[in-house]
Amino acid sequence: MEDKVLVCKDCGKEFVFSVDEQQFFAEKGFTNEPTRCIDCRRSRRQQNTRNKREYYTVTCSKCGIETQVPFKPNGTKPVYCRDCFNEMKM
Repeated sequence: MEDKVLVCKDCGKEFVFSVDEQQFFAEKGFTNEPTRCIDCRRSRRQQNTRNKREYYTVTCSKCGIETQVPFKPNGTKPVYCRDCFNEMKM
């Protein structure tokens, strides 16, 4: 194997697909070469909204501190901070 020079489909810059990267791709069973440079790959990962969670600021129903939760409370059930929630689980 040899290093390959590829062209990024997003920005058009050339980038090197190194022997180490080729071996990694082969070990993982990937059959296609990368089509984006490392900068464009990072940018796409950051833009990926699937992995982004929206957090809501609430007041813990037990201790009264302000905390954040990954769901929008509807007001029908109490909401607890992490410490109070874990304390109640035990």
